[in-house]
Amino acid sequence: MIRVAIIGAGIGAEHLAGYRALPDRFTVAALCDLDTERARKAAGDDASIAVTADLDGVLADPDIDLIDVCLPPHLHFPVSVNALEAGKHVICEKPIVTSLEEADRLIAAIDAAPGHFYPVFQYRFGPAMTALAALIESGLAGQPQVAALETHWNRSAAYYAVPWRGTWAGEKGGAVLGHAIHVHDLLCCLFGPVAEVSAALATRVNPIETEDCAAILMQFQNGALATSSVTLGSARDETRVRLVFEGLTATSGTAPYAPATGPWTFVARDPARQAEIDAIVASAASERMGFAGLLDAVADALDGRPSRTVLPEDGRRSIELVTAIYTAARSGGRVALPLAPGAPNYGGWQP
Repeated sequence: MIRVAIIGAGIGAEHLAGYRALPDRFTVAALCDLDTERARKAAGDDASIAVTADLDGVLADPDIDLIDVCLPPHLHFPVSVNALEAGKHVICEKPIVTSLEEADRLIAAIDAAPGHFYPVFQYRFGPAMTALAALIESGLAGQPQVAALETHWNRSAAYYAVPWRGTWAGEKGGAVLGHAIHVHDLLCCLFGPVAEVSAALATRVNPIETEDCAAILMQFQNGALATSSVTLGSARDETRVRLVFEGLTATSGTAPYAPATGPWTFVARDPARQAEIDAIVASAASERMGFAGLLDAVADALDGRPSRTVLPEDGRRSIELVTAIYTAARSGGRVALPLAPGAPNYGGWQP
């Protein structure tokens, strides 16, 4: 049994639901938040969860195995490093850090620590991803060709009433960092490494410091192309993914926060092969969805079992892509990846 302390009771409440779906693998022993009333509300009537504002005490507790970091972005790096140095395993919400320099320092801390580190990218987990993985493995998908992503959400003034949101100091970025990062990770997981990026960013929806709209073009090392359309001014929250492979086109539903959990269509380019595709999709193994799926994979990894868990290098790749997008938008040109120390905005993309 893995004993967990969740740090931050905002998105941490959703993580708690994920842990509760896996009672044979995890037990949440503590919920830590400076706002202890919010933490108590998240814990509900579960007397087994200690509610505290004492982060140092949680990190020093020898009975805690894993620290789940669910704090504002600017706190992810220092709290994750402190937890690793305390000998804990760490799960960290996106973005894992707020610069590529911090990402490399974090990976150095991971390499030096006894514990393991897992970024949170729950979009990867759900029946659609299991089916698509089976289709790719079967050879029916073939090479990736083109993708179109839509992160079209609705964020009003009420959302930005939280003081750190919409600011470079508190949130460290806008829609590119805080909203589209999940679907970009999902795309890179399927299409591979990005080779080149161009982008245009704008603030058009709310009077905030950071961007709330984006149009992004990515070219992958394998030659595939992708566009990503991002706005926080949509009529409703929708995420849509369309992936065109040589042999089929995969199209998601529009569920905003977990697109892999809803129904997808998988259409053969050659109609004569549709029955083969349908058979593989029907027989694909089921898996837990969203946060529960991600946490199940973490437990497998910690138990030494085969696992599709998200790795530290995946988290770094997401930060590298964010850095490239901001750099491309400000320069008006194309940015080649990978990015190394000394690259523009390596130390941070914040103005």
